[in-house]
Amino acid sequence: MTNAQQVQAAAEVITRAIAPHQPAIGMVLGSGLGSFADTLEDRAVVPYDQIPGFARSQVKGHAGQLVAGRCNGVEVVVMQGRVHLYEGHPIEQVVLPVRALLRAGCRVLIITNASGGICSSLAPGDLVIITDHINLTGRNPLAGPNEDELGPRFPDMSHTYDLELRQLVHRAAVAEGITMKEGVYSWMIGPSYETPAEIRMLRAVGGDLAGMSTVPEVIAAHHMGARVLGISCVTNMAAGLGGTLSHDEVKHTAERVETAFTALLNRTVTMIQQEIL
Repeated sequence: MTNAQQVQAAAEVITRAIAPHQPAIGMVLGSGLGSFADTLEDRAVVPYDQIPGFARSQVKGHAGQLVAGRCNGVEVVVMQGRVHLYEGHPIEQVVLPVRALLRAGCRVLIITNASGGICSSLAPGDLVIITDHINLTGRNPLAGPNEDELGPRFPDMSHTYDLELRQLVHRAAVAEGITMKEGVYSWMIGPSYETPAEIRMLRAVGGDLAGMSTVPEVIAAHHMGARVLGISCVTNMAAGLGGTLSHDEVKHTAERVETAFTALLNRTVTMIQQEIL
């Protein structure tokens, strides 16, 4: 079975499982940020193990289920947790869920994550709009034979993070009284945290945030023509910038900002429905 056929098979199961929902907005919720899915109305919940090709994360803070429902009357479908390349999954399987959401009808994809802050202007608890990314893993979900039904052989990555969506979320944040920052996300493969020397390198090449996810999903979504919005929650300062790094700290900080994060997503989804779709 080709990658495109696997995506189609997963999309067909999703479409049936979440009916009558027909969302045009999809989301990926990162570590400790999954509570937004619990606020949806008329929820349809689909465990990942019921969707062909979906793998379930073994990382704490990732529930491993798809949730469709309404946010302020707007249809959305949410990945409550994701799998990572460091868990040993093939990169095609890591990005299959976002590809399936797009094939099932989503046109806008909001991807979130927990990250380490590199830039001195960032602090734990900050919400950051991703403006660009740096891929330092040497891995790309588009490597290998291209399947034209998914997207072009050589996609232009100049404007991957949609400018109109970034401007919209800034306005949403102002309306909610939330201070948003902007930054460049650096993808490292993990699962070990970066070393202080690696963080100095990332800062030197223009990275503001460090994390272990998001970039392959963004590349795959952009390849399929989706409009992508990336939001990062700074859950700790990166190695060498203060404190001991732990996943429990990541979850604790993400949970501390969940009220503001949920309010931001609620407002953003409503504005996307009114102004973009």
